[in-house]
Amino acid sequence: MEIIQLNEHTWSFEEGTVRFFLLEGMERALLIDSGMMTKNAKDLAEKITKLPVSLLNTHADIDHIGSNSQFEEFYMNPSECPNYFHHGGSGRVIPVWDGDTIDLGGRPLKIIAMPGHTPGSIAVFDIDSWMIFSGDPIQDGRIFMFGDQREMHAYIMSLERLWDMSDEFEKIYPSHGSLDISKEIIPKLIDAAKDILAGKAEGKPEKVFGNREVVLYDFGFAGFLCDK
Repeated sequence: MEIIQLNEHTWSFEEGTVRFFLLEGMERALLIDSGMMTKNAKDLAEKITKLPVSLLNTHADIDHIGSNSQFEEFYMNPSECPNYFHHGGSGRVIPVWDGDTIDLGGRPLKIIAMPGHTPGSIAVFDIDSWMIFSGDPIQDGRIFMFGDQREMHAYIMSLERLWDMSDEFEKIYPSHGSLDISKEIIPKLIDAAKDILAGKAEGKPEKVFGNREVVLYDFGFAGFLCDK
């Protein structure tokens, strides 16, 4: 586990190909996701900050909820509940909705709905720091868009909406791929997703999780793993 300090009050926890974050305000701190194999994210956070630590999940895929059992309650969009509890998740969900604000004490965080990768995916907009913590939908790695809960039309609409507010933020910090990426990747992802839907993109067979067959659309700047 490598811990990288992004600024005076923000840290990234690098767990191989998975990443989660710690944000500190004046009154409390917030973990954005809790890792995959990591089971002690709260303990790691408490070694950094003396403030009480809360948890928010960008969505409920298993690589984001590894340490959730350390928390009696956590923030999450309720649309993720089927996914979360199907994976054996526990604890009380504090619902967060599009446009809600979580204030850590002088550090307001705005919730942005990002359905598509999963129904309840959210991004966290760190307003005063001009930072977006995007979860999985925006990254320069391989974006999972296969399986029943993924929906490309919703994904495109989510990115288009975020691009409409792109003058309000500078850097994007995703859960996979490079630690920070330019917001200019957003229109590229939109165009790529549209090409996939229109049948204009060329894909190749790929196996994930051992033997599940999907199609990889590799655009160079990022890739999409989709159903056959």
